Amino acid sequence: MALSFMEGNEALARGAIAAGCNFFAGYPITPATTIFNNMLTMLPPRDGICIQGEDEIASMGYCIGASMAGKKALTATSGPGISLYSEQLSFAIGSEIPLVIVDVQRLGPSTGSATRGADSDIQFLRWGSTSGIPVIVLVPKDALDCYILAVHAFNYAEEFRCPVFIASNKEIGMTRESFDLDCVTLPSIVERKRFSGDAYLPFEAKPDAAPPFLPIGGKTLVRQTSSTHGPDGFITIDPEVIGQNQARLRKKIHKARNRITLFEENLKKGSDTLVISYGVTARAVEDAGKKLEKKGKPVSTLTLKSLWPVPEELLIEKAKPFKRIIVIEMNLGQYVNEIKRVLCDKKVDFYGQMNGVLISPAKIMEVIENE
Repeated sequence: MALSFMEGNEALARGAIAAGCNFFAGYPITPATTIFNNMLTMLPPRDGICIQGEDEIASMGYCIGASMAGKKALTATSGPGISLYSEQLSFAIGSEIPLVIVDVQRLGPSTGSATRGADSDIQFLRWGSTSGIPVIVLVPKDALDCYILAVHAFNYAEEFRCPVFIASNKEIGMTRESFDLDCVTLPSIVERKRFSGDAYLPFEAKPDAAPPFLPIGGKTLVRQTSSTHGPDGFITIDPEVIGQNQARLRKKIHKARNRITLFEENLKKGSDTLVISYGVTARAVEDAGKKLEKKGKPVSTLTLKSLWPVPEELLIEKAKPFKRIIVIEMNLGQYVNEIKRVLCDKKVDFYGQMNGVLISPAKIMEVIENE
């Protein structure tokens, strides 16, 4: 056994390297900067490229261009930077450009508190682009998750040709902890499907799939546009063609929703309460559950590690045996309404906190015991 002692940001960078990431562009911002620092150390010896853009907008543009040329691209920022990514995020969604975006969240709104954690951006990550086309958002609870979910994120980006978010948190990203890298089983690496044939149409695909890929700048002409387009990549205003493409962009994600769903569960016999959480808060929920079990009051827990698309089937299945559902979030309620929507026949209670302080196991126990 070879224990590694590292913060979540380093673990995430190592996971990106394991996934085959060979391009990083970003702009320094607390608490995401050490992802940049680690990529700057790790990429050049592996013939990768690491660039500091003049700002977040430029950095996102560099990543989009690199991905269009065939690179596996990563960028990392925090809340203010995510706001600046918005327009080019829409471009990446519409033009099906694989990209992994790490948001090491901090307390908002606006500049907020750069050194205080919060799950401030959960709704913004889903809806912070034009069109409402689905995105994939993964959420680690610790450094080990950062390592593993980085590989999942690149795999999803490559398979579905879309941006994938990792919604980390200052408390995860900048906290050092030990885990054994050698004992971790990573998912098999996925590469984007390459086109083989003669007549290449850059956006021709099955109604629920991503199109095969060819890089720009190669022997075959590849068209890219941020405007509505048909399979040939030319701008179109044909409602039927536009509608078919919009439906495909949605279906390629939603068809795979169950396969994208990642979670942990700890279901206890004799428990009538299920506590649902995500991110660093899930660790406090686990501690609270252990203490309540010792008191003879067992509760079950469900830790979500993929938030978007909403894991509806999972929520319905896991909540079925329980009378009471409690949702705990490190914000004022950004995801609980999705759970209430799905579990509309259940009693769903909520506790949220967004003041720069971690939610303690004691507070969670208080919420659980206060029926």
